[in-house]
Amino acid sequence: MARYTCSFILSVPTDQLQASLVELLQDCQLDVQYYTSDYILAREFIGSVPISKLVTVEILIDKTRHNDTETRMSIVIKNEELPLQRDNHCRQIFEYVKQAIENCRYWHLIESIAG
Repeated sequence: MARYTCSFILSVPTDQLQASLVELLQDCQLDVQYYTSDYILAREFIGSVPISKLVTVEILIDKTRHNDTETRMSIVIKNEELPLQRDNHCRQIFEYVKQAIENCRYWHLIESIAG
């Protein structure tokens, strides 16, 4: 199973972050299937790639350690594909979503740590 993670610290109020993230994921051609105030689940659309390569994106917003100016969040991007090549489909989607988050106009990126 391919799995990539990244943590971010953003300068954005927590109450504005969720709606902006849902829009960002939809702009990345992902189907947002579930969301709460601190969790978002999105997937690639069925039919776009083989089933084993379908990517799932999970975003966790840390509400325990936020303040008025900074919000922490983590993303986990995974699929059932074995990561036999460094540039696999899951890695490509990870890099695409990570870049979209880092360059989004709705917030200021303070820190990004890929794991």
